[in-house]
Amino acid sequence: MRYFDFHTHAFTDQLAERAVSGLSDTSGIVPATNGTLKGLRDKMKENGIERAMLLPIATKPSQQHTINNWAAEIMGDGLFCCGTVHPDAEDAVDETERISSLGLCGVKFHSEYQFFAPDDEKMFPIYEKMAEKGLFAVFHAGWDPYAKGDILAVPESFAAVAEKFPELRIVAAHMGGIHLWDKVEELLAGKYRNLWFDTGVVARFIGDDQLLRIIRKHGTDRILFGSDCPWDDPAHEIAMVNRLPLSEDEREAIFFRNAEDLIATK
Repeated sequence: MRYFDFHTHAFTDQLAERAVSGLSDTSGIVPATNGTLKGLRDKMKENGIERAMLLPIATKPSQQHTINNWAAEIMGDGLFCCGTVHPDAEDAVDETERISSLGLCGVKFHSEYQFFAPDDEKMFPIYEKMAEKGLFAVFHAGWDPYAKGDILAVPESFAAVAEKFPELRIVAAHMGGIHLWDKVEELLAGKYRNLWFDTGVVARFIGDDQLLRIIRKHGTDRILFGSDCPWDDPAHEIAMVNRLPLSEDEREAIFFRNAEDLIATK
């Protein structure tokens, strides 16, 4: 089987130890890598993963330019990258256009780290520019073990964005929302053709029965294999998908074809 891990993270060598240790201390989760690019590539090789999507996050407006430049520099040899835009940056729309010019695949957002709701109107000009440039949006969805406060990225917000921006391709990570899967089933699954889910880190949180229900309702052509490495080992999500009563064709779609199609239509 071929694998395209659509949800991974890594940091520069200078930042990796501090970033990973801080998040690990907060969450109590032991990371699967040391947070470096080499660590990610080693874990990919260990699991037979040919390609991966890196999802960087700017937690301050001042970080977005530097992070996007780094992401553009490291792409290649099986590694694809999204860019990052901070919602409070004065040049967020311009940076979105620059992300496209850098050849990055999409834009990663994290409401709990960037302090915004996905359906906040301040985000609309960014989404409009993304749709214009063919960039897809990848959102953290649901509870986050590393964040504090209210959950901002909820199924209701993704439904609102999917309806208002039908040309924007949206990936709601973590099967639409960690610990919010009843609402995912009710409000999102099977309702929007511009909405994808990924399996990032959900092996430790969701039961197989509910996972299968969501997949069946949403369609295997809108599910992306992801691990959230280093916050889970890709082997866990691979085993999770393989446990489900899916056909070989459906597994191939989840493990690599859907990611290929999403990138190809950029």
